[in-house]
Amino acid sequence: MFKSIKAPISIAVTLSMSVMAALVLWFAVLEYKSLYLKLAHSHTVSLANGVIKNIAPSMLSNAENASSISELLFLLKEHEHVISVRVYSGDYSLLLEEKGPAAIRLNEPFLKSLDASVLAEDKFASNNVIVSRRTIGSAANPDGFLMLLVDAKAPLSASIKGLLFNVAPLIFILWLLSIVGTLFFIHRLFRPLGELSVFTKQVTDTKDYALRQNLTSRDEIGTLGENINRLLEMIEVELLINHEQNQTLVDQQETMIRLANYDSLTGLPNRQLVLDNLRLELARARRNGYDLALLFFDLDGFKGINDSLGHETGDLILIEVADRVSALLREGDLVARLGGDEFLVLPDRETRDSSLEHMASRLIDAFSDPFELRGLSLSVGVSVGVARAIDADYDLSDLMSNADLAMYRSKANGRGSYTIFTPDMVESHKRKFHIANAIEQGLRDDEFLIYYQVKVDKAAKVIGLEALLRWQHPEYGMVMPNEFIPIAEQGGKISAITRWVIDKVCQDLPELRAWLPHRFRVSMNLSGHDLRDSNLFDNIYEIFTRHNVNPEFVEFEVTESAYLENFASSNKFFKRMSNMGCAIALDDFGTGYSSLSYLTQISIDTLKIDKQFVHELETSERSRLVMGAIIDLAKRLSLNVCAEGIENKPQWHYLTEHGCDYIQGFMFSKPIPMDELIKSPKQYVIEQMDTAGNIYNN
Repeated sequence: MFKSIKAPISIAVTLSMSVMAALVLWFAVLEYKSLYLKLAHSHTVSLANGVIKNIAPSMLSNAENASSISELLFLLKEHEHVISVRVYSGDYSLLLEEKGPAAIRLNEPFLKSLDASVLAEDKFASNNVIVSRRTIGSAANPDGFLMLLVDAKAPLSASIKGLLFNVAPLIFILWLLSIVGTLFFIHRLFRPLGELSVFTKQVTDTKDYALRQNLTSRDEIGTLGENINRLLEMIEVELLINHEQNQTLVDQQETMIRLANYDSLTGLPNRQLVLDNLRLELARARRNGYDLALLFFDLDGFKGINDSLGHETGDLILIEVADRVSALLREGDLVARLGGDEFLVLPDRETRDSSLEHMASRLIDAFSDPFELRGLSLSVGVSVGVARAIDADYDLSDLMSNADLAMYRSKANGRGSYTIFTPDMVESHKRKFHIANAIEQGLRDDEFLIYYQVKVDKAAKVIGLEALLRWQHPEYGMVMPNEFIPIAEQGGKISAITRWVIDKVCQDLPELRAWLPHRFRVSMNLSGHDLRDSNLFDNIYEIFTRHNVNPEFVEFEVTESAYLENFASSNKFFKRMSNMGCAIALDDFGTGYSSLSYLTQISIDTLKIDKQFVHELETSERSRLVMGAIIDLAKRLSLNVCAEGIENKPQWHYLTEHGCDYIQGFMFSKPIPMDELIKSPKQYVIEQMDTAGNIYNN
């Protein structure tokens, strides 16, 4: 109803002061009336006493003196406010009554019922009538009584009117001055509150919380202003904090978007972003009927560098790879890091063979220069796989799979090369996939076979065997180890195959000992994955114990690269195997690291020379020199030497003449199953072989 608090307060104050002024005036009139009546009563009593003094002598005889008393009362009744004067005898008989100017009031019931005998002396009557009864003579023996009735109503009304006429203007002036002063005081009192209201509205309208009010009042309103200032300070601080937090959230959101879509190390688009974009591009290409191509590559030799020099060096290489690839791409081409050392290049709608081959060649050439990092010169190559969308029917999963297949085909072809996907690669991949999924079932169904190849000494006497694994697949026929072993290693199933081979050889060992009565050893191959298995020794020990195998009949072969890739764990494992009685052979020596320093630290019994050197003995002087150096080195280290891949008598003669201890190769026997082995000779006659190694008879 009221827009300002001053209005109701002003109205309330005005009404209160008006009521107060009215009450003051009313109480003043009441007090004036009381004083007036007391004064009139006193005057009436004095008047009555004066009359009594005049008429007392005449009261000796009522009958004789009535006329003289009447004359005495004549002057009294002329008084304008006298109602009547009554004279009574001593027994209250009315002797005389003289009516005055105000006798009209005698008609009032109050005066009609007035009885002098019951009135007290100096009775102060009500109804604005002053009644005074006085005793004439002595109180003990009165001669009579005088009762004087005086009207107080008319003079009192006239007196009050006069009072009001004189006092009311003054009271009104004082009331008005008080109202004006009070309203002015209220205005001054509430002016700071109004200023606060205007100030808060300004803050609300401008949203400027840096504003401050400047009230100097020390009362509650001043305290309210200070509290508002403190509140604004808190709001300003909170807004500043909220702004900083919002900015932090914005920065974090941008960081999260960047992390979600870009590789944090190289700054390239990551797998999520490139696959999302590629999915859209494939859909657009399908609708518009054009083709897309992508190049998928990873780094050759990166894992070795990362493991040997640490992840920090590996990260520096990845950053340099991103820079080199980005530098050779054209505008519109996209390069992304998919994870690890895998990268993807998406050319800008370029699908011609010549263009793709040119881009792949440039990509490979970009890594011809070594990486110069921390004083090291590190060589890293790439293997590239190229795939087209049309070959994958514009399916993203198939397109990525095709590029991956092409890339691994490049690795199989010798690395540092590129391969463009062709549909026939899918069949090869399916074969690998089926082989990988069939390994466990093949182990359960005894589809795997052990073939044995003999080892002979200088006298061509069989002194050992190598157990070689074959797989008689129900669909693909005989599958060789060089095909399924890498698949098993990639699928983490090589350990199961190794346990099966060791168990099978241990089962065959009694029959082998019956066939070959003198001391011999059966060699079994271990891969690098086997050497990383912490349970390998326990598994072998359990198999030996279960089959009651003498470890002195067993030899384990491992390539030097597999040995050194897991040097600490391998050395510990082979020392335990040697202590148990097994022999250790280092296979394919000369094709791996070929570092002479590690030969003094590893626990081996035999160096096994790779057949590559054997095959080149007749044609390469360098191979003969290397072969002689290897044999001489082994002898100086008190190691046995075994050469594999012997196919003819010249090779045989050269190796035996230069001190080779054991010979293995097709000259004597191919790998054969157990039933054929026990029918083969235990010693061969070299003179009965032709130069190709064929045996005429036993």
